[in-house]
Amino acid sequence: MSEASLVGVAATVADSDRPLLGRRIVVTRARAQARDLVARLQALGAVPLECPAIRIVPPESYAPLDAALAHLDRYDWIVFTSVNGVAAFLARLAQTEQETVTLRGKRLAAIGPATAAALRAQDLVPAFIPTAYVAEAIVAEIGDVAGRRILLPRADIARAALGIGLRAKGAIVDEVTAYRTVAGTGQASPTEGVRGGAVDAVTFTSSSTVRYFGQSLAALGMDAAALQAGSQRPAVVCIGPITAQTAQDEGWVVDAVAADYTTDGLIAALVRWFSEPRRAKGA
Repeated sequence: MSEASLVGVAATVADSDRPLLGRRIVVTRARAQARDLVARLQALGAVPLECPAIRIVPPESYAPLDAALAHLDRYDWIVFTSVNGVAAFLARLAQTEQETVTLRGKRLAAIGPATAAALRAQDLVPAFIPTAYVAEAIVAEIGDVAGRRILLPRADIARAALGIGLRAKGAIVDEVTAYRTVAGTGQASPTEGVRGGAVDAVTFTSSSTVRYFGQSLAALGMDAAALQAGSQRPAVVCIGPITAQTAQDEGWVVDAVAADYTTDGLIAALVRWFSEPRRAKGA
């Protein structure tokens, strides 16, 4: 085989290992949480454009959370619905000079594998993870909670479905704000790139990233409908069906939804979308 042929084979193998080669992909996740996604996109050849649509900040008042922490003995379950919820809850627990050991006799639920991993990193073992990583699956699969007291440390803008569903099953539910989700710093260049056709995809990892990214667009005189009117519109890829529904409600045409509602699933959805022949780079 000639040297040129060997070079061609090597390039083909390299490209197969980098199925997102050259794709400019907007990452709207909060900057602190985006590192893993950004690194993995880069490893697949993509050019991630960080445009943090949200920031995670403390609650306006810690009083409700502190009251719950002072009486953890009353709860049968503590249900965590995000990595942020775990981090905020445990950080405040440490600040109030309580130790995570106080949680080891509790039944802990995690909405998905990333949240479960955050608990395990603190030597806390979740007793329950639903088969689908949404609030509705927690309600359906958690079992008999009639008369049980459940603590939900959550974001200020969390969906109401979980609390409503657990109460409908007879649980006594205390929902407390462990953190707030607010508008992120964003970046003008990726947002402008969406308008200029210089972006191949926009990723959304929560309903809040959809809403706040939309606000950043509005500040630049743009909206979802206008951006998607041309032939060079970016693909919109969502981490799960709840996020996808929010995106559709906000005027986005959703092109792909992760089958597994995780970072792995989001990346797999991107790879599938761009692997179709008609979307080959330069086609």
